Amino acid sequence: MITREQALKILHDNMLSQNLRRHCYAVEAVMRSLARRFKKNEDVWGLAGLIHDADYELTKDDTQNHTKLVINWLREIESHAEIEDAILAHAWGYVDGNPEPKNQMQWSLYCCDELTGLIVAVALVKPDHKLSSVTVESVLRKWNEKSFAKGVDRAQIKKCEDMLDIPLPEFIQIALTSMQSIAPDLGL
Repeated sequence: MITREQALKILHDNMLSQNLRRHCYAVEAVMRSLARRFKKNEDVWGLAGLIHDADYELTKDDTQNHTKLVINWLREIESHAEIEDAILAHAWGYVDGNPEPKNQMQWSLYCCDELTGLIVAVALVKPDHKLSSVTVESVLRKWNEKSFAKGVDRAQIKKCEDMLDIPLPEFIQIALTSMQSIAPDLGL
């Protein structure tokens, strides 16, 4: 199976933007927490989160190839089918032909991917720009402000309730606590 060091190398070799890397670190942390909650393999789930967008900079102008490059890179090192399937499913509805998420790991990645961006946006409007100042309540206050972080697909996040059986406030708390635990790595 792929190691974290191999995943980081793929990510850093193909993603130069510090903010995009930080997004991947955040998703990794959240996925590890969700794996703990569901009593699943934290390493496998975390690696899927870490590397899920590794080809984004190379495919942002050719969105239909997003995830395809990552999958090719992973297959070259004989990664893990579960990781590959989650990466493909996280782009469901964004990349034509990518499958709908089918299991807890895939739905977790699909739902938390957008949530990390919303939490970062809330942190950035705090006076100190720190995750430690963000609460579930402050995220929920911004939830209905469609002009705030308008690129965040709230419907995608909210699928946590139906597909993972986690109420939205609890899902936000899991993600927020996970991100706060690595705040220095996220620059927040």
